[in-house]
Amino acid sequence: MSAADEILDIVDENDRVVGQFPRGRAYAEGMRHRCVFIQARDAEGRLFVHRRTPTKLVFPSLYDMFVGGVVGAGEAYDEAALREAEEELGVRGLPHPEFLFKFLYDGGARGSWWSAVYEVRCELAVSPQVEEVAWHAFLSEEEVERRLPEWEWVPDGLAAYERLKEYRAAR
Repeated sequence: MSAADEILDIVDENDRVVGQFPRGRAYAEGMRHRCVFIQARDAEGRLFVHRRTPTKLVFPSLYDMFVGGVVGAGEAYDEAALREAEEELGVRGLPHPEFLFKFLYDGGARGSWWSAVYEVRCELAVSPQVEEVAWHAFLSEEEVERRLPEWEWVPDGLAAYERLKEYRAAR
């Protein structure tokens, strides 16, 4: 099955399921769905940063400071967070990502999606999916901040990153 054929739960503004459609149609028609964003850090606390492959359905070839993706139909956010983190990092046996908060991302013409933000410590050797990740590195937060104006970032990941900084500052 291709990524475009994957079935997603379509949700309302309160994150209640109102239908199910293939990912390709949900994206094309801007249907609200669910996503997970997982900030992965290595043993030194550096952030996993990557550039998406040019074949991605959404935001091809852009940089991201999260791993993650869509939540499948009937799948819980927590299940999707672990699945997506292990898939994108290319590891098995990752600790369960810690849920931090959820927000409704507004992508304008692209639609909106409920976004659950997590964090996880990855002390395993990563081997990212070549279908998903064109380049990767673990970067310090200072290096990520320095790269923000220089690199083209996925807009939803950038929104999650800004909200995560606010979340941490408020704690």
